[in-house]
Amino acid sequence: MALKPPLMDLPIATAEKGFYRGFSIDVTIASKVIISAIVVWAIFWPTQSGSVLNGLNSFILANFAAWYIYCVAFFILVCLGLALWPTAGRMNLGLEGDKPEFTNFSWFSMMFGAGIGVGMLTWAVAEPVSHFASNPETIQGLSTGGDADNVRNAYKWSFLHWGFGAWACYAVCGLSLAFFSYRRGLPLTIRSGLTPLFGTALSGVLGTVIDIVAVVATILGVAQTLGFGVDQFVAGLTRIGIGGLTDDTGGASTFGIIVALLIIMGASTLSALSGVGKGIKWLSNINMVLSIILLSFFIIFGATWFGFNAMFVGLWDYVTALPGMSFNVFKSDGVEGSEAFLLAQWQGWWPVFYWAWWIAFAPFVGLFLARISRGRTIREFVLGALIVPALMCFVWFAWAGGTAIDLELNGGANGVIFDAANGDKIFAMTEFMLAPINVWLAWGMALLIVVLLMTFLVTSADSAVLIVNTINAAGDEGPKSRPHILFWGAALGLVVAGLLISGGTSAIQTAMVIGALPFSLVMVLMCVSLIKAIYNDGRREAAGVATLTDPDEAFVAPAE
Repeated sequence: MALKPPLMDLPIATAEKGFYRGFSIDVTIASKVIISAIVVWAIFWPTQSGSVLNGLNSFILANFAAWYIYCVAFFILVCLGLALWPTAGRMNLGLEGDKPEFTNFSWFSMMFGAGIGVGMLTWAVAEPVSHFASNPETIQGLSTGGDADNVRNAYKWSFLHWGFGAWACYAVCGLSLAFFSYRRGLPLTIRSGLTPLFGTALSGVLGTVIDIVAVVATILGVAQTLGFGVDQFVAGLTRIGIGGLTDDTGGASTFGIIVALLIIMGASTLSALSGVGKGIKWLSNINMVLSIILLSFFIIFGATWFGFNAMFVGLWDYVTALPGMSFNVFKSDGVEGSEAFLLAQWQGWWPVFYWAWWIAFAPFVGLFLARISRGRTIREFVLGALIVPALMCFVWFAWAGGTAIDLELNGGANGVIFDAANGDKIFAMTEFMLAPINVWLAWGMALLIVVLLMTFLVTSADSAVLIVNTINAAGDEGPKSRPHILFWGAALGLVVAGLLISGGTSAIQTAMVIGALPFSLVMVLMCVSLIKAIYNDGRREAAGVATLTDPDEAFVAPAE
């Protein structure tokens, strides 16, 4: 049977006039209704919403923990396989002669800033410290929490959560979207990644449902990031002398949450209005430079040798243990307090939570990666998106987290860092290091961290707003989407505010784990679809059948 050319036309119905001109009415309105309902429910019925969300979360952790673990392991294998597969590796994510739009520095900066950057300022210190106190090895009695023999375990697990698994989630989603949009001329939206499996049926209800799931997952995933960031932003503002933003427990007050979100979402909306090539690009470059300055401080003036050892020994431990950690599922015996129960509980708190977070984040980061990666080969994309940002995360964890652990073990911190709230740990650490030298140095470092945190938060939020609008507009980023940027900027801020006020970051975490579940299935299908497409394109090329769209009909992002 003769090979047929691939599907290169996927019509998506959009409004021709009115406020929603150029937008898919079904996707846009359904997404807005779902997100609005979550906001209203969380704010006006906090007790009921908290109870229902916790019940659903418990059900998912009890029944789908293994699914999340195996999904992410599958994504890592797909990425590595595509990079090594000759047919796939050489394919260009674009048409013949297409070259990358952005330099490698800007590409890595935008990738890191939108994908994970904001988490570094909280978790690069907080997570190694947390795993230093407790991890599966301490639960099984193989090491002692808080002792020097547990440092390597702390880094092994920290690297697992922020390493190749996280970036594999982003890479498979971004690669699928770039492949089908820039080689086949299909809309830059999630449903296009499933065309080899479902064909033109994706123009109808099935495609609409897929895009709605992606929008909801994106909003909840970014809300999780902003929720952590708002707590830390308020802690930072307090450290530099702006009072009245915390409550009696030292956490962010309702007023503090509102002030932080007004600043962050206001700046992010303005940046989003300027587009990827202007505001987001420049913000990403700025936060990369500030990140290098802050990281250099920890490397030079922090625990230099401790961090060096944590980086390379931790990387070795992580890579050698990765197969086992990626596929191991702890099963609870139902006996509260037993070793099996505690191990399963720990896995739900950490790996399962992170895998859900990265999956929920994947439609946003994946579509953003696709948008900035046109003209790169599949091998270049996979290795660049999988390895470079992961190594950057490892460097942060090694020297920022390593400095915190070393100061507590050997530097006389005596709990100043360990006892601080997660978002405040980096501020407590820099103050402990610099205040004895000069209090203004400590204040200046706190200010630098606050500015860096804000640029990361704004980059994540404005990128998310643009991506949501792109999905709603059937892959089009044109000027017509700008009025809706204001809506989604406000909606994202209200989701974060509503869930934080009603139940804190745990409420956002629960909603995000639930929202990520349906999109995890979409991502698995995207992997299968991509592999099928590349295999068939290899056969088509050998048979002389066209695999690229006509340049005149290819998807081109409108001028910013």
